Amino acid sequence: MSADRRPLSPHLQIYRPQLTSTLSILHRLTGIALAVGTLLLVYWLAAAAAGPDAFHGAQSFMGSWLGVLLLFGWSVALFYHLCNGIRHLFWDAGYGFELPQAYTSGWAVVIGTGTLTVLAWVIGLIVI
Repeated sequence: MSADRRPLSPHLQIYRPQLTSTLSILHRLTGIALAVGTLLLVYWLAAAAAGPDAFHGAQSFMGSWLGVLLLFGWSVALFYHLCNGIRHLFWDAGYGFELPQAYTSGWAVVIGTGTLTVLAWVIGLIVI
C-alpha cells in the first residue's frame, strides 16, 4: 500500500526544460545528424569516383532545395557539435560548472553556432 502513496517522478508533461538539458539533448542529436550526414558525403565522393554521369546526378541532388536544406542542417549540426564540444572540454578541465557560467557558456554555444553557420554559408556563396 505504501507504493501507491509514493510521489511520481517528474515527467515531460510537467518538467520544464532548462537551457542546459536542452543543449545536452541537442548535442546527442547533432552527433547522430553528423553521422547520418556523413553518409551523404560518402555518396557524393562515391559518385565523383564513379564517373561524370553519377557525379552529375549527385550534384543535381545536392543543388536541389532538399539537398541544400540537408547541407544547411548538416552545417548547423557541425558547428553546434563543435562549439558544444569545446564547452565540454572546459568542463572536463573543471571550469564552468557554476550555474551562471553554465548558462553563459550555453548561450555562447548558441550564438557561436549561428555566427559560424552564417559565416560559412556567406563565405561559401561568395566563393562560388
